[in-house]
Amino acid sequence: MNYRLLLATAMLPLLAGGCVRTAASIVTFPVKAVGKTVDWTTTSQSEADRNYGKKMRKQEEREGRERKRAQRECREERRNDC
Repeated sequence: MNYRLLLATAMLPLLAGGCVRTAASIVTFPVKAVGKTVDWTTTSQSEADRNYGKKMRKQEEREGRERKRAQRECREERRNDC
C-alpha cells in the first residue's frame, strides 16, 4: 500500500504539469495585458522622432509649393506690367 502512495506522489508533478503551466499563464496574463496596453498608448522616443521628422518634411514640401506659386505669380505680374 505504501508503494502505491509513493508512486502516486511521484507521478503527481508529471500529471499536474499542464495544470501548473495553465495556472501560471492565467496569473501572468493580467501583467502582460497591462504591459501591452501601455505599449499601445504611449509613444516611444524613436516613434516621436519619426513622427516629428515626417511632420517637418510635409511642412517643408508645403512651404516649397507655396514659394514656387508665389514666384510664378510674381513673374506673371511683371509680364503684365510691360
